Amino acid sequence: MATPKTAMVASTEREAAHRWKVLGVGVAANASFSAAAAGIPTTAVWLRSGYHLSTAELGLALGSMGLGVALSELPWGILTDRWGDRPVLLTGLLSTAATLVAMAWLVAPSTAGVPTLGWLVMAMCLVGLLGGSVNGSSGRAVMAWFRDGERGLAMSIRQTAVPLGGGLGALILPWLAAAHGFAMVYGVLAAMCAVSAAFAWRWLHEPSFASTTPAGHPTSPQAVPLRDAQIWRVVLGIGILCAPQFAVLTFATVFLHDLAHLGIGTISVTMVVVQLGAMVMRVWSGRFTDRRGNRRAFLRGSTLVAMASFIALALAVHISLGAMTLAAMIAIAGICVSAWHGVAYTELATLAGMSRAGTALGMANTVVYVGLFLTPLTIPHLLVAGSWAGVWFAAGLCALVAYPLFPGPLQI
Repeated sequence: MATPKTAMVASTEREAAHRWKVLGVGVAANASFSAAAAGIPTTAVWLRSGYHLSTAELGLALGSMGLGVALSELPWGILTDRWGDRPVLLTGLLSTAATLVAMAWLVAPSTAGVPTLGWLVMAMCLVGLLGGSVNGSSGRAVMAWFRDGERGLAMSIRQTAVPLGGGLGALILPWLAAAHGFAMVYGVLAAMCAVSAAFAWRWLHEPSFASTTPAGHPTSPQAVPLRDAQIWRVVLGIGILCAPQFAVLTFATVFLHDLAHLGIGTISVTMVVVQLGAMVMRVWSGRFTDRRGNRRAFLRGSTLVAMASFIALALAVHISLGAMTLAAMIAIAGICVSAWHGVAYTELATLAGMSRAGTALGMANTVVYVGLFLTPLTIPHLLVAGSWAGVWFAAGLCALVAYPLFPGPLQI
């Protein structure tokens, strides 16, 4: 017969192993929604022709999902702190899947007609409103199951789900849109959300142990994130630094098609490279900062690297370098501006404390998706006023503005 001590050790070992299943649920949930949020923009060329949109209308359609997420992220985060990860994540995934099924049936162009821009915008916004639940709930679950010395890596792995989903979207959605139409695009995305919901139903629950916030961070777990200036600085830094990334995700396909005159194959490969590179860099950055304990310094350095990559891209456009060179440079810029996410979200959740992590992550994702709404709306106006070089130069300036918002290293 096992002694109480032996039973306790066995239970602890089972929970230690189970945390990787929880992380897998977080990755699956974020990847399924990211396949829509970051994957649909890779069909921009076909979206424009299929729905008969102007460039400005295309920007509105691509940004509307971001608006939906921006409006819902904070409420979802607060509900996660009150209700827990499991009910929020399941509700969001299943309702998102149902909405995408409805879009495949009612809002996809067909021989019977083309839905109006208004219907497309409302549907995209609704997907964002419901899908916004996955970010804060899955992030809080990961923070609850992993200790501080592992959280940077764990959150970075979870954040690889964004480029993973975007990469899958870039790989298959343009082909589906071109060959089978948008009903198939929305149907595949609905299936991904439903499968992720099944994983969450099977494996996601609260741990029996309590995670702790490490010493040395000034914000207590009882502090209200909405009233904490330091948390707001990190939130704004995250949101602003995401704008250049969204510029790549929403309009790189149009840039490579219209200016570089590249075909669907090269465009899709370029976008997949961006997403795969972002995945690798996010895992590396999480592990690197866990070992060095230098999350804050890493975040500030990331802003400067991103700025340099976009300024270089702007110069390359200005001096009219070749099409393949431009494709390579936009891939490099996209990877550089995507490497820091897991580190930033880990630092933010640590500052807020475990009991308020859902709210803090909701705040960050609200600002992030405001950027996803505004960025594609702004780019057409920058093109009218200037050129693609001006677009990428503005992206570099955004990265520079984010630098002072991230806190400096702790003084020991």
